[in-house]
Amino acid sequence: MNVSTTLSNPNSKDSPSQRLMQITPRPAAVMARGAGSWLWDEAGRRYIDCLQGWAVNALGHSAPEVTQALAAQAQLLITPSPALHNRPQLEFAQLLTQLTGMDEVHFSNSGAEANEVAIKLARKWGRLHKAGAHHVISTHNGFHGRTLTTMAVSGKPGWDALFPPYPSGFHKVAFGDLSAMAEAITDQTVAIMVEPVQGEAGVVVPPDGYLIGLRKLADERNVLLIFDEIQTGIGRLGAFTASELFSVAPDIMTLGKGIGNGLPLSATLSTRAVSCFEYGDQGGTYNGNPLMTCVGQAVVEVVKQPEFLAHVTVMGECFRERLMDLSGRFAVEEVRGFGLLNAVRLSKANAVDIVQSAFELGLLVNAARPDVLRFMPSLRITQAELDVVFDRLRQAFELNT
Repeated sequence: MNVSTTLSNPNSKDSPSQRLMQITPRPAAVMARGAGSWLWDEAGRRYIDCLQGWAVNALGHSAPEVTQALAAQAQLLITPSPALHNRPQLEFAQLLTQLTGMDEVHFSNSGAEANEVAIKLARKWGRLHKAGAHHVISTHNGFHGRTLTTMAVSGKPGWDALFPPYPSGFHKVAFGDLSAMAEAITDQTVAIMVEPVQGEAGVVVPPDGYLIGLRKLADERNVLLIFDEIQTGIGRLGAFTASELFSVAPDIMTLGKGIGNGLPLSATLSTRAVSCFEYGDQGGTYNGNPLMTCVGQAVVEVVKQPEFLAHVTVMGECFRERLMDLSGRFAVEEVRGFGLLNAVRLSKANAVDIVQSAFELGLLVNAARPDVLRFMPSLRITQAELDVVFDRLRQAFELNT
């Protein structure tokens, strides 16, 4: 067998790509290395990346702070046991609670796992303090992960038919509709769970006053407010968290994606009044291991700096201005976003075609919906790199008009 031929033909039955379960369409190119806003494939072709692993690379590909933290910690201790303390975990817990205003944190490996922990914590609180209330109200088009429980709480269209039966006790209402949320709350409701800005749905921004209204409603009806900040946290919107940006404090907050800059790390934070786990209620073999938490601390030490967050805000404004310029020339119905989480809604359902053309031009973007393009670049993207992004995006639009 000619190995090089097999590797270059992904459709061959002997290709390594055919050994992967087919869960998503992928182009034939194999990515080999990355630096900042750029990716290179094995053929040496360079792409400017506005995916960044679905918003995970807050500092860009192979950020030096991350590689240095990994190299140093790997020489000391990779993981002792979740039954033992380690210094990076303790220091990172202190840093995160200080920055978020929360009291306690549990570290996990993924956003979905962090959200599972949040739901478990809310239900334990409901059993202890609200006569066993356990229902969670979330929103249509919300996205909270791909475990059975986080799929049950998500509102992504079509998911209810994929792997039934799902765990029960979840109800969904329209995002942005306070009246619908109020009407849905019963004596069995323990929590409201929302993304402050819906990411997977195509960067859907909440109406003015909505998040503050949820906080007021939760207080009035004695239910918990959970903010899923997997995508909106760690500086993505131009503040350290969306909670800070919108001046709303949840009872439970989840962080992921950018927290590890591409490495498996997430966090569930809560107020002390809600933190009610007992020994044995929650665990995880790799939770809080020093290799990951030292990376998290390295990332957050950069992102928390006022000048870094100011850069995200300024570049986000530039990004939306450039998108608005495109909307004056092409079939764009709406530009939306905060910071460096942005999207355009198209007048035609041709987002996938534009994504394909962009890829061929050396630009990576995401079709969040058939008529929505989503952009999640490195938070360190520069003006010069923005010029490249929009030159290639303009060409992709021209090829699909």
